[in-house]
Amino acid sequence: MKAPRQAKSAETSALRIGDRNRGRILAAAIEVFALRGYDGARIKEIAERSRLPKANVYYYFRTKRAIYETIIDNLVGEWDAALAELDAARDPREALSGYIRAKLEFSRKRTAQSRLFANEVVHGGRFLSGAVRRHMRAATAEKAKVFESWMKAGLMDPVDPVHLFILLWGATQFYADFGVMAKNGLGVERLTRAHFDAAAGTIAQIVLKGCGIRLRGSRRESGQAEAPGQRSLPSRSVSKA
Repeated sequence: MKAPRQAKSAETSALRIGDRNRGRILAAAIEVFALRGYDGARIKEIAERSRLPKANVYYYFRTKRAIYETIIDNLVGEWDAALAELDAARDPREALSGYIRAKLEFSRKRTAQSRLFANEVVHGGRFLSGAVRRHMRAATAEKAKVFESWMKAGLMDPVDPVHLFILLWGATQFYADFGVMAKNGLGVERLTRAHFDAAAGTIAQIVLKGCGIRLRGSRRESGQAEAPGQRSLPSRSVSKA
């Protein structure tokens, strides 16, 4: 019989191994789902990419759908973290700019996950559970109240909060979901951190000015609402076809 300390150590080690194996399976699955879609993905390929036996994959996840839904749940959790930037007590310029940057950072670091989700939506959201849909709708409605509080305080022009969110999602997720077009437009072979930083500054500048964002305690001004940390960008020469 193992001593209590040895038993606890063995249990901790087993948990670490389990977490590591789940992480390897999910990382491999993201690549496979992003490449082949849900219907084309096979557990065998996920096992091969994770370098784990197929039986191990089934040990941690009973079905392919369980893997897929876990990936979506994790993605939604990271988007929730980005929404935390939108706090009614914050300066609206900083809050909106922070949200835009957080969303673009997700697109930069989690490109495959973003594309997986986009592919799921394009195919009708078959595996977006009712719980996930309700959660996303409730989270959006809750943060829409932040925009409404800024409007009421005279810090922001009246706009439809949900349509504003849709605009922000489209602008920030484009760089992951339609990265090929972004690279083509920029004339580069790959998107770097500098490109995402420039995108964040540009999107924030347009959104802040378009929404009439103002400083707390200031009256409405006709000047440009500049995003925090906004830098002047070098002009880009565009060749004519």
